[in-house]
Amino acid sequence: MTETVTEFEIAEEDQLRAQWYALLGRFLSGPPDAATREVARALVGDESDLGQGVKALAAAAQGMTVEAVDEEYFDLFIGVGRGELLPYASYYLTGFLNEKPLAALRRDMAELGIARLEDVKEPEDHIASLCEMMAGMITGAFGAPVALDRQRRFFDKHIGCWAPRFFEDLQAAQTAVFYMPIGTIGSVFMSVESLAFEIAA
Repeated sequence: MTETVTEFEIAEEDQLRAQWYALLGRFLSGPPDAATREVARALVGDESDLGQGVKALAAAAQGMTVEAVDEEYFDLFIGVGRGELLPYASYYLTGFLNEKPLAALRRDMAELGIARLEDVKEPEDHIASLCEMMAGMITGAFGAPVALDRQRRFFDKHIGCWAPRFFEDLQAAQTAVFYMPIGTIGSVFMSVESLAFEIAA
């Protein structure tokens, strides 16, 4: 997504939210590069559900080779013909790719001033892109921070209605080892976000 680098005062809890979205986007957008794997190895969790997912991700990153993680990403999301999972809103909501949910997302992106990067081949309703959009809306990467009620409408319409199922599927995927804890982190974080939006409403 096209980002504008501008400094804004962001509350600490919103910075943390943006970091979780950015982390998920970073790992789900493609096979993790060396820097991303180092991020995973350095993660430190706690005894919370989210912290347990973080611990498991760090352990997987420390115990797997670059080749194994690359192969896992391919098997999960690309595959020969198709991967084990199709991480797109259109697919989860309609059973097909490039359907009405993608068109609705593109309209909201235009309204919010979010443009697709030219070198991104995936449709915009890929889970990684949606996580990156949420992070950018929180931090003001697309012009200015987006108000919480507008964030909630975007989340409910484009993420909350399907991403929890995707992350559950990722946790249970046959080929997921490195990505299983990412499924856990995503699943817990989606629940936390949904609850926080409800409380703030």
